[in-house]
Amino acid sequence: MIRQGFDNDKYLEMQSAHIKERIAQFGGKLYLEFGGKLFDDFHASRVLPGFQPDSKIRMLRQLADDAEIVIAINSNDIVKNKVRGDLSITYDLDVLRLIDAFRSYGLYVGSVVLTQFVEQESVLQYEKKLESLGLRVFRHYRIEGYPSNIAKIVSDEGYGKNDYIETSRSLVVVTAPGPGSGKMATCLSQLYHEHKRGVNAGYAKFETFPIWNIPLKHPVNLAYEAATADLNDVNMIDPFHLEAYGQTTVNYNRDVEIFPVLNAMFQRIYGSSPYKSPTDMGVNMAGNCIIDDEATKKASREEIVRRYCVALCDRHKGSNAITDEAIYKLQLLMEQAGVSLDDRPVIKAALDKAEQTGGPAVAIELNDGRIVTGKTSALLGASSAALLNALKMLAGLPDEARLLSPSILEPIQDLKINHLGNHNPRLHTDEMLIALSICASNQEDAKLVMEQLPKLAGCEVHSSVLLSSVDEGVFRNLGVHLTCEPRYETKKLYHK
Repeated sequence: MIRQGFDNDKYLEMQSAHIKERIAQFGGKLYLEFGGKLFDDFHASRVLPGFQPDSKIRMLRQLADDAEIVIAINSNDIVKNKVRGDLSITYDLDVLRLIDAFRSYGLYVGSVVLTQFVEQESVLQYEKKLESLGLRVFRHYRIEGYPSNIAKIVSDEGYGKNDYIETSRSLVVVTAPGPGSGKMATCLSQLYHEHKRGVNAGYAKFETFPIWNIPLKHPVNLAYEAATADLNDVNMIDPFHLEAYGQTTVNYNRDVEIFPVLNAMFQRIYGSSPYKSPTDMGVNMAGNCIIDDEATKKASREEIVRRYCVALCDRHKGSNAITDEAIYKLQLLMEQAGVSLDDRPVIKAALDKAEQTGGPAVAIELNDGRIVTGKTSALLGASSAALLNALKMLAGLPDEARLLSPSILEPIQDLKINHLGNHNPRLHTDEMLIALSICASNQEDAKLVMEQLPKLAGCEVHSSVLLSSVDEGVFRNLGVHLTCEPRYETKKLYHK
């Protein structure tokens, strides 16, 4: 069983209360820069066992009456059709997904701001599209000399040229589809405009990682560096906080480097700065909700190894974001955390099975430590075989139990080969599960096996080859932790 290391209920209570305190500190109006994933923070749930992936949005839901959402998107990301890697959708589409998701939780989305606005056709069309959907859209412009030329930035020639985003709630959450979208600049521009209108608004930052009140080299914080290896983020002691309070806290390089600039901006806007350090600006309470430190350390070490495996695969697929430097950094982080690939047992199990069979193989480590494997056959791909074998093991059925009826399988294979243009009759994981669910309608063993699906959440999986997007998606939806060897099954030049 997975040891719980994090008290999620305590987190929801403490976090919402702390944000309310910060709103009150600034007289009733707070712009909160919200980093990380709001709805599906699976990284946090992996390194802090017990943290629910939707915890942050559930916390905001407790503040729904006081909160409104502003979504920032960098105009250049629209022009470049920048893609969100984990969902494989462009940033402009992700804005629409985020709006739908916020609304489904009863949260009010006030507007969308196009940062670093450029007069390009794709940006103008997107602006019109948002407006046609009934959304308010505002433009923020690139400021020459940003962020160094503070005199110009905090003036009518800088922030003053940006549209003023009209807001009506005491808590304005500024979020975005990904990094580099201009969340902080949006908040600061709003502070400038609010101040000119006589409104005493404040600014704070919500980032789950690095966690400021645990050690610098704690595996949880090292895992954050692993997660951002492509951005080259580096955790460091906050020197401003240490000087101001004599207290050692953890922040990361970009916030520490930009703090003197932010401080100067605050002084120009307010006359004095409300903060003495970048740590002061944060509102994250996650570190106070760790209840089993060893459980979080173990989970974080495992995450670092997974991140290394994923980076190797991304580089093999041709990702420009994964450089040699990023790979070297991940190797260094593994050394600092005292882990290696040998600490991930499913890797050896999958590779041993592949060597024995001469074909692709997949290994699954169940939450109780048992490992089951699957090989490629005429009927099933290795992922489907391993998944079916794992479900049978969880159900207490023997490996030789036959659950998939030929009367169900043959029509599926006929459809694939003779009508849909596939050359491979083997069933992908989604097809296998559909066939199994049909068999479960009149077969008790198949029904029992289907009931085991929730038990796969948190299991470790490794494949001896890169998987199709279909199989990757099924494993992701089941909540398993997937890694692969950085090689394709075939030597073809084009891979789906």
